[in-house]
Amino acid sequence: MDISQILNELGEDRELYFNAVSPPIMQTSNFAFKKVADLRRAFQDEMKGYLYSRGLNPTVDILRKKLAALDGAEDCLVFNNGAAAIFAGIFANIKSGDHIVSVQKPYTWVQRMFDVILPRFGVTVTYIPGTEIDQWKNATLDNTTFYYLESPNSWDFALQPLEEVAAFAKTKNITTLIDNSYCTPLYQQPIAMGIDMVMQTATKYISGHSDTLGGVLCGTHAMMKKIFDSEYLNIGSGIQPFNAWLLIRGLRTLTARIERITKSTAAVVQYVKQHPKVEAVLFPLDETFPQYELAKKQMKGACGLCTLILRTPDMESIVRFCESLQHIMMAVSWGGHESLVIPKCAGLQPEEFDPANPEHRYVRLYVGLEEPAYLINDLEQALAVM
Repeated sequence: MDISQILNELGEDRELYFNAVSPPIMQTSNFAFKKVADLRRAFQDEMKGYLYSRGLNPTVDILRKKLAALDGAEDCLVFNNGAAAIFAGIFANIKSGDHIVSVQKPYTWVQRMFDVILPRFGVTVTYIPGTEIDQWKNATLDNTTFYYLESPNSWDFALQPLEEVAAFAKTKNITTLIDNSYCTPLYQQPIAMGIDMVMQTATKYISGHSDTLGGVLCGTHAMMKKIFDSEYLNIGSGIQPFNAWLLIRGLRTLTARIERITKSTAAVVQYVKQHPKVEAVLFPLDETFPQYELAKKQMKGACGLCTLILRTPDMESIVRFCESLQHIMMAVSWGGHESLVIPKCAGLQPEEFDPANPEHRYVRLYVGLEEPAYLINDLEQALAVM
């Protein structure tokens, strides 16, 4: 299906709502029935109709159809945030005594689930770099039932060989889930490579305006039904109609925003690469990236996120650089209209800082929708006072 059709038409039955170009927000908690038989059928399977907006809602359904199509998936569930989507996707597919293999240093709330919550239920986790297929094979035990991937991750952008991991997992009946937030479905299609479930934080590029949260989980209809009937309904973490409407609005301009961000990022990366106070730049589609060939194979593009490794012996210089930026804000997340930085040392105490460790000198940069020259000038003056 053409992407323009997905973003502008799919799921939108305009004749049902007065031919309005923008779909309505069905801001309702409840749905009424005239026949007891209809109510009975709704009780029997909430995923086949509208009963209560904790489950399905017409505005949310428009968004579900679009997001599933973008990922090349049969179906989709949309959550209040990405952490909820990952939690549901994993929790619905494990049991006591199971073993999970995960990439090392995963998203904060995934690691909290793996290290704090799941051990209470007898589930163990092994962390691996994940950049080579043999690492996955060697970490797999007889009771391994789940693989968790992030490709690329959101700091050093390490990739996993998705086709190889997915193919091996299928031989062992292991369920796979990937966080695809970095690439979006426009630049990477993990389901086409054999991954079972794809998650992305709609908070980022899908929204594009930094004004709502959302988490997307795509896969087969059978898998989404399984999650819907258990974790989705029980936890009550489904997205609300107004937030779904904001994400539909964001989808309208997704391709235009991604194209602009990609072009601007290329210009900014070329600038910082040559700056004497920048030791290196990590960016998956730059020729210096360690997994550049794999990135070219798996990804169509790399959007707006890169990491600068500043050349400095002390934390104070990194702090001075970040606090001297006049237009690029310091904040978590990415994917909105505004450019952002976040220094890795914000998670360290001053006495923990080790200049010999390149990670301690990481500053992650997100390039938003501003003019490249505007951002480069801001980086230039902040690097000058660093």
